[in-house]
Amino acid sequence: MKLGLFGGSFDPVHLGHLLVAQSAYEDLDLTRLFFIPAAQSPFKPDRRPTPAPLRLQMLRLALAGWSHCEVDELEVRRGGVSYTIDTIRDYSGRFAGAELVYLIGADHVAKLPQWRAAEELARRVEFVVIPRPGQAPVAFPPPFRGRTLTGFPLAVSSSQVRQRVRAGRPITELVPSAVAETIRNNRLYL
Repeated sequence: MKLGLFGGSFDPVHLGHLLVAQSAYEDLDLTRLFFIPAAQSPFKPDRRPTPAPLRLQMLRLALAGWSHCEVDELEVRRGGVSYTIDTIRDYSGRFAGAELVYLIGADHVAKLPQWRAAEELARRVEFVVIPRPGQAPVAFPPPFRGRTLTGFPLAVSSSQVRQRVRAGRPITELVPSAVAETIRNNRLYL
């Protein structure tokens, strides 16, 4: 069994996330891909994410009909700062013997040695870099191992979506329609 783990704030989930998920599923020959929204990102300690129930709702709407993907509330239920090593330990226990790959943005690769329990993390999981369009390939710092995802990079970020909402600009080409409707109905990011 080969499981893909896709952590992040997903605030909101956007088409770039979905393209990454599809590419990872196909290119890595995954059995299943888990979207794991963070309760609180250690990389954004001063930013309060949108309440978890709304982020989970948007993820579920975006993934409706995607039988190979699942939303895992593990980090949200755990609460506090979400550390990847805690999630990896949990998955190693729940799916003993499974090969775990963790999707990571290229901007986080250089900081991997600073992550909590970095050496254990490097032993337990292979990282798969999500490239940004036009960005040069990144090298993994020892002892981390991984590769770069090849398909579907899209230059869109959740922060861009939030900025467009605040500016009153359309987001219909950046997020699934059900996610755009949830944002509008709940007056998110204003």
